[in-house]
Amino acid sequence: MYGYAGKIARIDLATKKIAIEETPKSWIKEYLGGRGFASKILFDEVPPEVDAFSPENKLIFAVGPLAGTVWPTGSRYTVAAKSPLSDGLGYAHSGGFFGPELKFAGFDMLVFESKSNKPVYAWVHDGTIDLLDASHLWGKDVWEVTKILQSDHDKAAKVAAIGPAGENLVRIAAVINDEGRAAARTGMAAVMGSKKLKAIVTRGKQNVEIAHRDKFMAKVKEVTEKIRKNPGAQTYGQFGTSILVNFKLYKGDLPAKNHQYGNMPYSENVGGELLSKTILKKPKSCYACPIHCGRVVEVDGIVFEGMEYETIDALGPMLWINDLKAVARANILANKLGLDTISAGVTIAFAMELVDRGIVSKDEVGVNLEWGNEQAVLEMLEMISYRKGFGDILAEGAYRAAQKIGKGAEKYAMTIKKVELPRQEPRATKGFGLAHATSNRGADHLYGLPTLAVAHNVDAAKKLFPEADIEELLNPRSPYYKPEMLVISEHFCAISDAVSICKFTTSETWAIMPGDVAEGLTYLTGIEFTREIILEIGERIINLERAYNVRAGFSRKDDYQPERILKEPLRIYDPKDYSKVIEIGPYKGEGPQVEMDELLDHYYELRNWDKSTGYPTKKKLQELGLDYVIEDLEKRGISLP
Repeated sequence: MYGYAGKIARIDLATKKIAIEETPKSWIKEYLGGRGFASKILFDEVPPEVDAFSPENKLIFAVGPLAGTVWPTGSRYTVAAKSPLSDGLGYAHSGGFFGPELKFAGFDMLVFESKSNKPVYAWVHDGTIDLLDASHLWGKDVWEVTKILQSDHDKAAKVAAIGPAGENLVRIAAVINDEGRAAARTGMAAVMGSKKLKAIVTRGKQNVEIAHRDKFMAKVKEVTEKIRKNPGAQTYGQFGTSILVNFKLYKGDLPAKNHQYGNMPYSENVGGELLSKTILKKPKSCYACPIHCGRVVEVDGIVFEGMEYETIDALGPMLWINDLKAVARANILANKLGLDTISAGVTIAFAMELVDRGIVSKDEVGVNLEWGNEQAVLEMLEMISYRKGFGDILAEGAYRAAQKIGKGAEKYAMTIKKVELPRQEPRATKGFGLAHATSNRGADHLYGLPTLAVAHNVDAAKKLFPEADIEELLNPRSPYYKPEMLVISEHFCAISDAVSICKFTTSETWAIMPGDVAEGLTYLTGIEFTREIILEIGERIINLERAYNVRAGFSRKDDYQPERILKEPLRIYDPKDYSKVIEIGPYKGEGPQVEMDELLDHYYELRNWDKSTGYPTKKKLQELGLDYVIEDLEKRGISLP
């Protein structure tokens, strides 16, 4: 099986039995690998009645065919399960070195089943898997665990672990690998915690076999050169994603104060330029990456990898903090404790607004959770991770916390499908607003990364869309052609996740195109892929995941932005004079609600989904070879149009 390790391991945590199966060859042309394989397992084996924390939920670590090859950015892995945050499709991705090492150890996928009666970790090495006692690791933070396990096994081993947040079933907990890389969204670490699985350690020496080596290597050279010459990739290499702070500040696309504003005065104090001049130690890359967007920084004598844009905004302007070192301290603590920095920041911002509005008192919260209070943020991150006091409520995520608090708190929870919004301002960028809403894993910027308009990527747009559409398509505040842009980017994102490459080379920058990936896969696997074939695979994955959520009770009603986004005008501080606040239209009154309805209608039309329900139609599922999905839904009494 060229490009694949060829093995899947099923690990029963209750009985400690391990079954090793061959990777199904029939899945390759249908789902590719990585996220595609994981979503297939979830649909087939985790029915909607299964609770996310029950032993019947399955936890899947998966890599795709390009992981562990020299294809640029073949560094990613997927971790998937039913989400304890959304109660629907759950998965997260991460880069670094863990994913390739899992392939080198001989596996395309690990499927953890049932639940251990005591803490364990998995030692995955050279085609063998051992479940070992982790009692001495339980309660320790991610950084401690990583160092201990590398010392015990192999200093070059790669570790993916949970911290106290995952152990305590915090629904916004993240799996952390390589100490600074996070598979963060939808609470996958909480599922690990529910299964008493503290970590996975992996080391291997298996090579990834290539069907047509010379042609593959020539294609690698070609796409690497495209990436190196791409302006977006070059900028990320120079400054990291933190460069986005200043870019977004001027566009009102830097969410602040729980989305009450589109920026914060002096946000440049947490931007990439200042970071490079002050706390930066060196850039860092993931496996086989020519971009080097990672930032190794030093704060208070602690050296760590972090300070990505999403983290900076979530732990900075969203909390009314514009101090770079304050954000770094929160980033360090979140990484150690194993928290999703996006969800943690948005949830704490929600709580800050409740205190500010008098819905909950400072006495109820237990710390002085007022806007801009760095120390209170650090204390609350600890309280959430250990479920102490008010932190126990916030550990449920903003949506559930609002339900529990009541008194109108629901209005201030910035979530979609119970998942906290990522760090784009939907009123400033219509493509991302639609993407957040329609994402099958809840509010998400990486499910359908529609950056063409935000980046004003004329070159890529001309390759993908008619010339006459481009002016409106590239206007981020215009709703026109945003569904078209989203559909193709969702497909390309699904492909990227399935083959295990970074979206900074694909749907973020469009440095390489779907045809490039298809050609590379053909030479790698010996199986013929074309642009059309892989885009259809991306569409199949999207539809399978949509069907998973339909089965779990999701429908059109769940594809909407929070009330604030739909009804309140966007206010931004004038970057030329921070004493002035500007209202940007047309985002007043009921306008955005009507616009959202129209965007959804058109998006569903393009997908051949039913407008009234948001369900895939029978015709579409049949076209994609998903007849068995239709049968499954109909057996459950779900009627498809």
